[in-house]
Amino acid sequence: MPLDDIKNNAMRAGIGLSYHNAFGQNQEINEFTLTKLLSALNTEAANSIQPLNYLEPVYIGYVGNHEQITVNIEGDFQWQIILENGEIFAHGQQNWKTLDIPCTLELGYHSLKIHSLDDNKTETASIIITPHRCFEQNELVSNKKLWGVCVQLYTLKSESYWGVGDFGCLKQLIHQIASKGGAYIGLNPLHSLFPANPESASPYAPSSRKWINVIYIDVDNVEDFKNNPQAQKWFNDSTIQSILAEARNAEYVNYTQVQYLKKEALKIAFEQFLTRAEDCPSKKSFQEFKKKGGQSLYQQAAFDALHEKLSANDIMQWGWPVWDKQYSDFHQPAVQAFCLGHTQSIDFYTWLQWLAFTQLDECYEVCKDLNMPIGLYRDLAVGVGEGGAEIWGDKALYCLDASVGAPPDILGPQGQNWGLPPMHPKVLYNRAYQPFIDLLRANMQSCGALRMDHVMGLLRLWWIPYGETADKGAYMHFNVDHFLAIIALESHRNQCMVIGEDLGTVPPEIVDKLHYKGVYSYKVVYFENNNNYFIDPEHYKQQAIATITTHDLPTLSGYWSKYDFDLGKEVGVYKNEDVLHQLSEDRNHKKQGLLDALHRKGCFDTHFTGNAMEADMSLSLNKAIHKFTALTNAALIGLQPEDWILTKTPVNIPGTSEEYPNWRRKLGCTIEEMFTNREVHEVIDVVNTIRPR
Repeated sequence: MPLDDIKNNAMRAGIGLSYHNAFGQNQEINEFTLTKLLSALNTEAANSIQPLNYLEPVYIGYVGNHEQITVNIEGDFQWQIILENGEIFAHGQQNWKTLDIPCTLELGYHSLKIHSLDDNKTETASIIITPHRCFEQNELVSNKKLWGVCVQLYTLKSESYWGVGDFGCLKQLIHQIASKGGAYIGLNPLHSLFPANPESASPYAPSSRKWINVIYIDVDNVEDFKNNPQAQKWFNDSTIQSILAEARNAEYVNYTQVQYLKKEALKIAFEQFLTRAEDCPSKKSFQEFKKKGGQSLYQQAAFDALHEKLSANDIMQWGWPVWDKQYSDFHQPAVQAFCLGHTQSIDFYTWLQWLAFTQLDECYEVCKDLNMPIGLYRDLAVGVGEGGAEIWGDKALYCLDASVGAPPDILGPQGQNWGLPPMHPKVLYNRAYQPFIDLLRANMQSCGALRMDHVMGLLRLWWIPYGETADKGAYMHFNVDHFLAIIALESHRNQCMVIGEDLGTVPPEIVDKLHYKGVYSYKVVYFENNNNYFIDPEHYKQQAIATITTHDLPTLSGYWSKYDFDLGKEVGVYKNEDVLHQLSEDRNHKKQGLLDALHRKGCFDTHFTGNAMEADMSLSLNKAIHKFTALTNAALIGLQPEDWILTKTPVNIPGTSEEYPNWRRKLGCTIEEMFTNREVHEVIDVVNTIRPR
């Protein structure tokens, strides 16, 4: 095919022909990449879509606005607007193409039905009426300044935990943070991972984003474990206690060990649960959960049950791409036969999801009881793992010959390939965005805020042909206005504010859109400087959350000591000594710039050196940086417990997998120890004095 035709096809498909790279230069996308991505889009599901003749699949309107739709039809036609509850809102007959949508149409997902009297054909489209902005809590609307903590749940430790932070630890932390004046606790993605492959631990490469990682279940709080003589006998066995002690005392989460302990305990508990009367409250609640979860929940449980069976004798059975072909798709006859023969195993994994959702909801209820304005905020990953349940149950929705990532930049000349197959934009649009709506609904449960990872992906995502390095990718562009409209609607329906992780290179065209729609920006103190002059707190954007650092960056202590460079060199991230030296020198200048800003804003209680090269991380410096962050104009600030106790090691080093134990590092002390630590109280008090709840 001639190159001009390839480019025209790419543009029609939404593939960008060029982009501005990290050096500010315009970078052309080559023929190889364009051809490969066009091939990835050429799926059976996309090709089978029959275009509508009269209508588009989706129309977006805004509440209170007078909207018009152009109908591609000649002659007389009848129309109906049908509300999502099935009632007919309005109807009529006309022979002109412009159809008026009344401004009194309320928020929601409605239908437009068109019937051509000449052709005797009927078509239906979705009309989504949405608010102009996302939901915000009253405290935010009235310009209150709130603070909270951002934690990786698995890092939490308590005196009685089972080797991984769970919903029991979370409940303890909620009580402590609420008592100190905190407004929320931010969490890593809680998405379902792989119980049969527990070492696949990244919360950003999940099996499914609609269901929960069952390792977070607080076993001690499961009624059929607590009040079960057989379970308690198992628990008190010396061998089990020895394994549990080992899991608790390990520096890093041993997911295999913890998964074994929790699964064994919960299988015993499930046996007792099955004996309960059908009309007991917990049994009825479980049945209601199954009914509400529907096919999606059943697919998740079937995947986990089948994965457990297939991996029992072969640990390399990491996901459906390597399974026997007869099991590689939920809809295969062999899978349906498996389901019929393993109903109890599927029910067990369904029950685990019920426990996880119930316990998460209990945590959120505690937040509300303690009058925390936001309570919990959850995190929605940008994509889903290739071999997991979400794709296994609906392959038609995904482009399996592509993955998403990030283009090359100064620190990563090859870019990043996250190995996450993207949703097919044409299939998603043809389904009136229902899969995206389902994702939002699943993740806006039991929380007051949702953080959307890599929010720029609503406008464009870096797509990489399967098997290629990230420098062979290109940007795929989307209808960002449609996505933001749906986010705003679901935000209001779920009373859940939205935070967009907009770090890195942010296209200017999305900045104003996010702000206008009420999506809160993400500001990291490390990055808020101009030529090493750190922005004064009063100049931070108000509609934002400000943090000192994130899970992908060094901790405060690691940053100040430059431990991240030592660690990066050790694990092979920094292989060029000249580059490492330049980065180290740049860090020295940034440390001095930050220290100058702290002095400029009067953040020290007593005399402190003005020379960053002479300053080690200390309680005084820690308090000053937290005070600076608390003074920012950002409506929200998010703090890390690691920075209160001056932990050096990060939870994740981007660009590594086996080289570093990502997503496994625990906090250096228990929750009980942390909140009896005088220095921790001093740091928190500095923040709460400036931002009292």
